[in-house]
Amino acid sequence: MSLDDERWMRKALEISRAARRVAPPNPWVGAVIVGLQGDEISSGITGAPGGAHAEVSALQRAGDRARGSTLYVTLEPCNHVGRTPPCSAAVIAAGVARVVVATDDPDARVSGSGISALREAGLTVDLGTCSSDAELELAPYLWHRRFRRPYVVLKVASTLDGRVAMANGTSQWITSAEARLDAHEVRADSQAILVGAQTVRSDDPELTARTASGLYEPLRVVLGRAPINDKIHPCLERSGDLGEILDELGERDVLQLLIEGGPKTASAFLSEGLVNRVIWYVAPGFAGANGGLGALENLRTETISDLRRGRILAVRQIGEDVRIDVEV
Repeated sequence: MSLDDERWMRKALEISRAARRVAPPNPWVGAVIVGLQGDEISSGITGAPGGAHAEVSALQRAGDRARGSTLYVTLEPCNHVGRTPPCSAAVIAAGVARVVVATDDPDARVSGSGISALREAGLTVDLGTCSSDAELELAPYLWHRRFRRPYVVLKVASTLDGRVAMANGTSQWITSAEARLDAHEVRADSQAILVGAQTVRSDDPELTARTASGLYEPLRVVLGRAPINDKIHPCLERSGDLGEILDELGERDVLQLLIEGGPKTASAFLSEGLVNRVIWYVAPGFAGANGGLGALENLRTETISDLRRGRILAVRQIGEDVRIDVEV
């Protein structure tokens, strides 16, 4: 991987994030076209379903200047007819000489065929530039296409000693306003939010995402029976096997599911190994021995060999709190 390849692929990854809340259930892809002199010709991101994909958007902006160029794209170009024609055909027709792809697409309709089509047409294709970053960025999409289930994110907000509610049941607010705003950004990145019925009864949440860029309303899912007078109707009310619930949400094209339930719901998903990532907001407060409810009160671990371990992806301060992202 050359330094120039890395530079342009990182640019493609950076711009792809602007499509994160627009493109699903399609992947949020970024593309950059670079000329023979190493200058940027154009760029593009994936539009809303039915709109142009990133490659086509960049090619349309480039016009005849795309001939002989290098295309950097964060995901393998599609090679099938869906709502739009195949991107591989558009790249070939535009006369692009080289395509640099961050990672391949596990969608059964693509799965290497896009790269094969480009190579068979005589284009040079290099795969794997910034692949780890691309796979992290596209993790919900890639997981959904591989397993037909949503990528599950568990969000927790607790004191430093792991309490989510005090002895008298109060919990609003443990974390700062800045942390709560950040949590709304996580909601906006999710196509569905799941809570338990007890959370609905105790907190009466709206489960919407209120961000600086607008209001988002993910699909709301309640484990059990939601009270009639709550704020979250319409919603899906489901009970029973958690895996079957994930299967249903996958069929509904939910790429990322955010779990915002209480300790019982959080513990259930962790116990069954159904969580992909934990986002834990830690407030610099101490509840103490009689501090009320533990964040994972219902999770049982008997021995150190049974300890559930994850991998820390990121740690950053938000307001007076700390956000820790863990892959599990």
